[in-house]
Order: sequence, then structure tokens, then C-alpha cells
Amino acid sequence: MFRKQFMRLLRVDLIHHFPVCKARQARALGLRSIPMKELLRSTDPTILAFASALLEGEDIACFQMDVNMSVLEGGIGIFPRRLMVRVDDHARAERVMHDNEIPLGR
Repeated sequence: MFRKQFMRLLRVDLIHHFPVCKARQARALGLRSIPMKELLRSTDPTILAFASALLEGEDIACFQMDVNMSVLEGGIGIFPRRLMVRVDDHARAERVMHDNEIPLGR
């Protein structure tokens, strides 16, 4: 069991430290990408945090994109951040957002 966990962590570490060959290394290590779709777009970090918590409560995996754009914008919050979910979970995630009256920002 320890060996499997170690190998999984090693794979993740390899992918992050060699950005030039990410796609080739991912294929060589047997990793695959998961198709995702944009669910929510907002400049308000509190909405994104609340939406992420709601989705995690419903066992829907989500990923925040454009979080590090504040380095380019100077921290004034003009670039919207995106919340991505798996394509298979998108309809269910939209229902969760609609039920909790969270605007999708599209």
C-alpha cells in the first residue's frame, strides 16, 4: 500500500517539475486528462469559495482556474476566475448553483 501511494506522489511530482514535457510524461506514466467544462465565472472570491464548498458537499469535483492572475493584474480583481467541473457532472453542478441562487456569470 505504501508503495502505491509513493508511486502516485512521485508521478505527480514528476509532472509538476518538468513542464516542457508534461503531455509526453503524462502519457508515459499512464496519466490521463479529464475533460472539464466551465461552470461559473466571477471576480468575487467569496462566491467561488461558497460554490466550491457546495460542490464538495455534493461530491462533485471542481477546480478553480485563473487564481494566479492576480499577479498580472496587481491584485485589483479585474480578471474573472473560473470554476471548472467534469463534463459528466456539469448538469448536476448547474442545478446545485441554481438551487442556491448563485449566478453563473455568463
